[in-house]
Amino acid sequence: MTGTAAALIEHTFRQEYGRVLAALISRLHDFDLAEDALQDALLIALEQWPNSGLPDNPGAWLTTIARRRAIDRLRRDQTAARRQADLLAAADRSDDADEMNPLPDDRLKLMFTCCHPALSLDAQVALTLRTLGGLSTAEIARAFIVPETTMAQRLTRAKGKIRDAGIPYAVPSAEQLPQRLDALLAVIYLIFNEGYVATSGESLIRQELCIEAIRLGQVLVELLPDDATGAEARGLLALMLLHDSRRNARVSDGGELVLLEDQDRSKWDHREIRAGRAMLHSALNLRRPGPYQVQAAISALHAEAADAAHTDWPQIVALYDALRAMSPSPVVDVNHAVAVAMVNGPLAGLRLLDRLWDSMNNYYPFHAARADLLRRNGEREAAAEAYQQAIDLCPNALERAYLQARLIDQAS
Repeated sequence: MTGTAAALIEHTFRQEYGRVLAALISRLHDFDLAEDALQDALLIALEQWPNSGLPDNPGAWLTTIARRRAIDRLRRDQTAARRQADLLAAADRSDDADEMNPLPDDRLKLMFTCCHPALSLDAQVALTLRTLGGLSTAEIARAFIVPETTMAQRLTRAKGKIRDAGIPYAVPSAEQLPQRLDALLAVIYLIFNEGYVATSGESLIRQELCIEAIRLGQVLVELLPDDATGAEARGLLALMLLHDSRRNARVSDGGELVLLEDQDRSKWDHREIRAGRAMLHSALNLRRPGPYQVQAAISALHAEAADAAHTDWPQIVALYDALRAMSPSPVVDVNHAVAVAMVNGPLAGLRLLDRLWDSMNNYYPFHAARADLLRRNGEREAAAEAYQQAIDLCPNALERAYLQARLIDQAS
């Protein structure tokens, strides 16, 4: 198999994984059976596609093979005859019900199932990321800033809870939507974040994840009513559109990371910026402010500035103050400190970052932010040490290369 063919197959697997798995679970009502059957289908694809080429509809091909494998697995288990009949009947019923179901997407239906209130919020988000987003356990662990073994146990417990508690694979009613919405929004946002700044690999951006998260956000906005219930869904979609608009300017022609302040803003997707701003205004008009809307407002201020020098940093600091009140977290505090430094100088930002040392010592953006402020404050030796700490913790090759170049500058 050539490198190009292998890359195309890998890309197709990533693109179709969530769709196919959601369709299987929706019909089979069994996480483990669906995952095992899909793994069988992927192995068969790896054997056949290099010679036969990709089918016209890879997702349908994988779904068909996986469903056949699932049925074969059940038939081999003679003690599961009754369960086989129940599952196949459920699959038939779900096929018949699809035409009448108001939710337009198998993945979104399964997201709501994973976001059942009987599960903890972390478990809801992690399970949906694994099942629908196609992220590996290691990728999800990095998103949560926890060890991989901890995340693996969390995923196992979540699937066990769904099975043992008999949590139904059912679409929530309109009355149940709000209580599951927070976790669902968090899931979509984390999928987008993994695409926007990949936590592993040689590329900064995993474009397919960004596109998938935006698509799911659009479906969710269409699903929710035009009232306060949908305000944060609109805010999240606005945030993702505004961030994604910078995609083409974030990596130079030479493959190097370009920070926001140095980006060529003519490369920004201004159509996407207009769509993001319009979605933000739609959210704000519903008069139910929330963290995603505040973050989208911060991103909109960056989008509106002609260049970095004309960014409204005092307003951004005010918005971060509001965000810290709504959704306090050390990550928000790091971003707030950077914004304060842009208004009051690097020393003011460093004072704020120093308060976060104990909670953020294993978070590489904290050390990267601290290194930059130390550099701007003329503390070359301390900046070099902070850059090295960031490099040691950074999982992305492109970001590591950028930090390494900064470190070399401090040493020269």
